[in-house]
Parts: sequence; structure tokens; C-alpha cells
Amino acid sequence: MKTKRHSKILELISKKDIATQEDLLVYLRESGFDVTQATVSRDIKELRLVKTMVSDGKYRYSPAASDSNADVSTKYAVFSQSAKSVDYANNMIVIKCYTGMANAACAVLDAMNHEGVVGTLAGDDTIFVLMRDEKVTVTLVENIKKLIG
Repeated sequence: MKTKRHSKILELISKKDIATQEDLLVYLRESGFDVTQATVSRDIKELRLVKTMVSDGKYRYSPAASDSNADVSTKYAVFSQSAKSVDYANNMIVIKCYTGMANAACAVLDAMNHEGVVGTLAGDDTIFVLMRDEKVTVTLVENIKKLIG
């Protein structure tokens, strides 16, 4: 349940400007999660969400910037538990996820700030990643395979 809730949180913050724990609590309850303020607070801490300023000067929750010294497989458990497989052709990567998990996994992937990523696009169960060149594509695919086992 925690993994699904974390995935939903990442999906919500990628789609909506959520500025407070109370707002996040409401969206989670509307999505069918019976959570308390304390649970939301712990989830924010575990996901390492930070408040960032958006263009209108207001703040919203976002995934924290990647820390290159951190253990990526621990820091991004949501991604590793959402993705099932990865494949590539030239400079394009396709990541297959469990149904409904691609948006959350993509938000985490974006937060990883991998070198050479031109852009990402997520559907319901698939993430498409456009890379700058094939060399960085192979590196990212190898990293993803390590994460998803």
C-alpha cells in the first residue's frame, strides 16, 4: 500500500501545484487513500520532496534534486518497484511499468537528472525517453537494469 501511495503522490505532484500537506492529504483521500496528516508528513520525508518556486512566485512540492553520493536504488524505490523492463534502440529508451505506475516512475526518473536525457514522456504503463546519443543511452539503460533487477 505504501508503494502505491508513494507512486500516487509522485503522480499528483507532477500534475498539480500542491503547496501544502493539507492539499496533498485531500488529493490522496480523493484518490481513495485513507491517510492521516502524520502519514502524509512521513511520506513527504521518505520521498524527499522539497518545495520549489513556480513561475507565479508560489511554492509547490517537487522531487528533490539528485544527490550523486546517495544510494540510487534506495533513494528511488518507487521507480525500482514500478518498472518491469527496459529496452532501447539507438537513442530511444522504452521502460515498461506496472499498469498505472508510469507517471510516478517517470517523475522519479526526471528527478534523477541523468546526463543526456533530452526528454521523457509517460503513459499508463510505458515511459519513453529520448537521449542525446547512443553512448549515454546505453549507460542509462544499464543503470535502470541495475535498479529494477
